[in-house]
Amino acid sequence: MRLPLSLRAVGALRRRLGGSVARLAPADVPAAREAVLRLQHGPLARAVMGTPPRDVAVEDARLPTAAVPGGLAVRVYRPPSTDAPAPVVVNLHGGGFVQGDLDQSEWFCAHVARQAAAVVVSVDYRLAPEHTFPVPAQDCYDAVAALVADPGAWGIDPARIAVMGDSAGGNLATVVCLMARDRRRDGRDAPAIVAQVLVYPGVEMVDVLPSERAIPVAPILSAADIRGFHALYLGGADGTHPYASPLRADLTGLPPALVQTAEHDPLRDHGDHYAAALAGAGVEVRHTCYLGAAHGYVATGGLTPRTSLQAVAEAAAFVRAHT
Repeated sequence: MRLPLSLRAVGALRRRLGGSVARLAPADVPAAREAVLRLQHGPLARAVMGTPPRDVAVEDARLPTAAVPGGLAVRVYRPPSTDAPAPVVVNLHGGGFVQGDLDQSEWFCAHVARQAAAVVVSVDYRLAPEHTFPVPAQDCYDAVAALVADPGAWGIDPARIAVMGDSAGGNLATVVCLMARDRRRDGRDAPAIVAQVLVYPGVEMVDVLPSERAIPVAPILSAADIRGFHALYLGGADGTHPYASPLRADLTGLPPALVQTAEHDPLRDHGDHYAAALAGAGVEVRHTCYLGAAHGYVATGGLTPRTSLQAVAEAAAFVRAHT
């Protein structure tokens, strides 16, 4: 399907504003990231991102983790009604491991919380290039472990925990599942994650997949952006490590997965190949490619409501079925 005019306009506006922080030297990223955040918090950006449902309670809090003094910042979304203790979904935002924040995911998290009747906890993990691989992934695992360690404080059921993420967050979500599985295999305590929702995830840091060549320029993300973000995240580390490139991992024993991809997205084949690899490893997987959609649709609920709401409904139904 043809890319909608509204998305083509967003791509043109983005290029006019100077493109992506992925093209910058590491030392220049923090200041550029702050400039992006200022734009994101403006009225036009808020209209693009969409308004979350008003009957979902939202609370900012901190999760105690040993690596971060004072703990990781999180945002907790509680639906109007749910079980007690409730199932929980840990959300990991996108942004190429380099940018993004809790506000970016608010529309998506609030809608999933409401439709899945689950508590959603969105994690503000540390970002590259100040914190390169594997720090963001470890932060995300530590957040899940901290929730499971004190479920009463959060009103959640530690036996019904799912992880969810878009783009870089999709990578981090499935890497958290790998970390938990590996710890259990080693005989150590680890969260028992029962589902993973991966929205246009990036899962390969070294090889260039076909969709990156077929769709070199797209409204929200380009193939050059992908390579730039990966370089900033790795900071010279080995990109073939399975916790960086989960497409290279042993995927046996992972929880059931929903993988969503977008037709007009250079990351499309990342999700396609990963869904196939999960199925080949005996993991229950559902894979949906959203036609006419571009990267970023769960962060553009105000601009792309039809695709965004359909994606939310699918994600929420998957969570409900598996938690």
